[in-house]
Amino acid sequence: MPHPAPARISYRLIAALVLAAVALAAWVFTRPQLPPPVFADLSGPAQATTIPQPRRANWQDYAEGGPQALAILLTDPDSAWLGLAHGLKTIGLPFIITTDAQRALRHRVVLVYPTISGRVLDQPALQALAALPRNGGTLIGFNVEGGGLDAVFGFEGVAPDRSRTGLRFNTALPVSAEFSDPRERVIPINPPQRSANDMGVVAYGQPRQPPLAAYDNGAAAITYRAVGSGHAYAFGIDLGFFLLKGYNYREQGVARSYANDFEPTLDVLLRLLRNIYRQGEADAVTLATVPRGRDLSVILSYDIDFTPSLRNALVYAEAAREAGVGATHFVQTKYIRDWNDDAFLTPQSAPILERIAGLGMEMASHSVSHSRVFSKFPLGDGKERYPDYRPFVFDAATTRDGTILGELRVSRFLLGSLGKAGDPVSFRPGHLQYPFSLPQALEATGFRYSSSITANTALSHLPFRLTFDRDVNAQTGIYEFPITIEDELGARLGDRLPQALDLAGKLARYGGLYVVLIHPNILDHKLEFQNRLIAALKDRAWFGTLREFGGWWGARDAARLEVSAQGRQRILKLTLPRALHDLALDLPAQWRIDPQHASAGISQNGSRLLLEGEHSGVITIEFKAAP
Repeated sequence: MPHPAPARISYRLIAALVLAAVALAAWVFTRPQLPPPVFADLSGPAQATTIPQPRRANWQDYAEGGPQALAILLTDPDSAWLGLAHGLKTIGLPFIITTDAQRALRHRVVLVYPTISGRVLDQPALQALAALPRNGGTLIGFNVEGGGLDAVFGFEGVAPDRSRTGLRFNTALPVSAEFSDPRERVIPINPPQRSANDMGVVAYGQPRQPPLAAYDNGAAAITYRAVGSGHAYAFGIDLGFFLLKGYNYREQGVARSYANDFEPTLDVLLRLLRNIYRQGEADAVTLATVPRGRDLSVILSYDIDFTPSLRNALVYAEAAREAGVGATHFVQTKYIRDWNDDAFLTPQSAPILERIAGLGMEMASHSVSHSRVFSKFPLGDGKERYPDYRPFVFDAATTRDGTILGELRVSRFLLGSLGKAGDPVSFRPGHLQYPFSLPQALEATGFRYSSSITANTALSHLPFRLTFDRDVNAQTGIYEFPITIEDELGARLGDRLPQALDLAGKLARYGGLYVVLIHPNILDHKLEFQNRLIAALKDRAWFGTLREFGGWWGARDAARLEVSAQGRQRILKLTLPRALHDLALDLPAQWRIDPQHASAGISQNGSRLLLEGEHSGVITIEFKAAP
């Protein structure tokens, strides 16, 4: 019998074992040796965080309103109507939502969303809608695909299209005449390069009158037809879906720039709806977007995420205080030395936070780890607490032991314990990393306001409400205040003041929001930029902290207004569930306040009504309308 061959040694196996041993040794000797806690007397938060299941938004929550409100006839409750509701709230336009055509037709301006066709409306409803413009009302249709209303809107036939990239407005019409800037006259709707995520649109054929807006190929995107004293508009884009696309940071290349530039895409469409509403409703009253009736809301903010920044931030705060304005300081609660930087939140540096807060500044969270991969963190179990929560940044691509809830819970706990300015309510992630679960995680951990994306990528220079998972079905109580100016993109901040002021002027034309992000790693030209910006804008703009403006905006969002008419008398009923100060409203030009109501902090200047001081509950104001 032959002898068995000797066993062969696998050199590949040996090599693999050697490499594994080397890797293990490297890990043992190079793993971070975490120091003891820098705050030995702190531990928390004690209570666990639980994120509740999302509650699907219900259109019936928006079913009540006065006869002067815009009526939205909802033909598909599973559509992106929530985006439309959030947008109209942002622009301050009163509205009701109903699925009953007869209920909608009690209003003078009716918007049918998301589509008009014989599949979603019966013949009596279609006939009643067709009669609205003939009777002096205004009909706004979205995706008009049938139902015999082509003649009402003034076109012949429709063509679906997924290749259109933009809209060009005809500014010869009264409702679009204010779009004087090139970036208002032409707005993007899809990225220049086609993709599977492009938004589908409808083009309207052979419009009887020049369209209000045309696509990039010249086809009619928004048609307009005057019908006696009435009006009919047909929109070929799904505005609710498009609003959520921007608000949910899903623009996917639509934005023309990242920051420091004018991107009013969604604002133009909302202002257009507001103008159409005012054209068709003689008693249109809308809420202004800036406190005290000013032209612009300015929020100065600082991202404190570098060792020298904390001490420098005190200098910025002192300069802001001397100029009489507040500002928001987003502080990274860094208590571990890692690849990013040394631990700079210590018992020795914590008193600086107290001094900044003592100047009337807001202390807000800028996370714990300031990780470049925060958007990829797991959610966490909601039990993370200091000092056991110890995320470690190895490099730009790797962070160990970090969770979304840990970053929120622990940073909020530490700032609330050390800053002596109350619990933080505002958050901004490091590197503007934006997890899909951030809105509901913020709400669950006690935050109320976010400043996590740029205005350009949101396609809007106005605040808006966030949805659960940045999706279309459920809303949160968190509001986003997008960033307008940041200091790291392009030329030195101090050299960009003329461009920054030009952008502020464009936003002031419609009451935009102007959030400035400064990294106080140096003083020099950045501090000079801040001082000169305040001096240039202070006379026309409202300045304050994100906490202050967020509280005002949330109370405004809850406000409801109704108008009733008796002859020439107009009664404005304003319901404020939450205390609201310095609210301004825009009135019809022919209204004049009854003299006995022009007191107690309520005054009228032209078509602007100002409620100075704090107001809450139900406020009734009477006006006379000119014949």
